[in-house]
Amino acid sequence: MSSELIWMRPEGSGVGRPAGRTRLEITEAAVRVADRDGLTGVSMRHVAAELGTGAGSLYRYVETREDLLDLMADHVAGEYRLDAPTGAWLDDLVALGLQAREIHRRHPWLPELTLTRPVTGPNGLEVTEHVLAVLADHPAPDGEKLVALAMLTAVVAAIARAEASPIDLHRSARFVAHVVARGHHPHLAALDPAPGDADPLPEALRRILGGLLPTGS
Repeated sequence: MSSELIWMRPEGSGVGRPAGRTRLEITEAAVRVADRDGLTGVSMRHVAAELGTGAGSLYRYVETREDLLDLMADHVAGEYRLDAPTGAWLDDLVALGLQAREIHRRHPWLPELTLTRPVTGPNGLEVTEHVLAVLADHPAPDGEKLVALAMLTAVVAAIARAEASPIDLHRSARFVAHVVARGHHPHLAALDPAPGDADPLPEALRRILGGLLPTGS
């Protein structure tokens, strides 16, 4: 088993007949399986069935299930629309964060990989390059810019994961209401979230990114 990420290995490096599949085909099939059945449904056998072939044939293209997961996460990173920087870096990064939320919503399995397997492939590198271009004139050190990108990614993934579990959110809300009703948590009882109809994510991202990358850095 190779210690290199799959993009560092030649495609179709197995022995035997000439390659009849591509990594892209296998990756797209794995994404379809995950979109339909979740990450637990992603196995060599299930992806092979999606392609109408045997599981053994896939090992000529990917060595492990972890390879598949890396390919999948990077593949959907190709869904970003990376427009030219506008010169308003905060607006551009907030817009990127909103795109990230939509991608995570389209692929409910993605937050888990984003938060637990932060592997960067070719499409992920394009996103990073875009962010660095957006921040090219910002005075913050490069390390702080990368931290801001990591925080943006993590915050959006965490929110998307919470959105994907509405039953758990409702159960938690009922428990909080039950506890508050006993009268021992006055500060909780006094809370007025007032969600309204406005999307809270843009302003939250502005505050987080503005704090991490103050213009006077």
